[in-house]
Amino acid sequence: MSALARTLVLASASPRRRELLRALKLPFRIAPSHVSEEVAPCTPRRLVLELALRKARAVAGRRKRALVLGADTIVVCRGEVLNKPIDREDGRRILRSLNGRWHRVYTGVALVDSESGRWWREAAVTRVKARRLTAEELERFVGRHMDKAGAYAVQDHGDPFIERIVGPFDNVVGLPLASVRSLLRRALCARRRKTAR
Repeated sequence: MSALARTLVLASASPRRRELLRALKLPFRIAPSHVSEEVAPCTPRRLVLELALRKARAVAGRRKRALVLGADTIVVCRGEVLNKPIDREDGRRILRSLNGRWHRVYTGVALVDSESGRWWREAAVTRVKARRLTAEELERFVGRHMDKAGAYAVQDHGDPFIERIVGPFDNVVGLPLASVRSLLRRALCARRRKTAR
């Protein structure tokens, strides 16, 4: 990061993303984006890439000499995008739709250089199988994870809702670190090329 001569900024208030990003051992700051998440209908991959870039750009517009990291995560089951529940009843509906089923978790990450305006982005996908729970068992989870897409928290070890994960675990939590490392490397290469001119 020192070679980039940029402050790394995470455009998210998510404590889970903050914890994951700390694993990279890089100093960073937090600056939530507060942008609209309304987009035209599109594929799940394009959706998360668009929202991640929108979040990163919103914060980059308020920062000088910064690398701003934006991220967006959605859960897709049988073609339906399952976002954060809007209330307990919506949380109950989401959990019922996932109960016993395979679904996919998509996370888009975008990195914006606030000085040059250049940006890079990637998406990660993980297949997840929810355990089949009885109506009584499922009811115990309603309302526990209102701030998470899909209304569950795979990192919560007391949450037996998830049976199997195929793909990056950290993607399901909300920040695929392999993608973040890739974006930082690309930004570093771009910076070195510019310096060498």
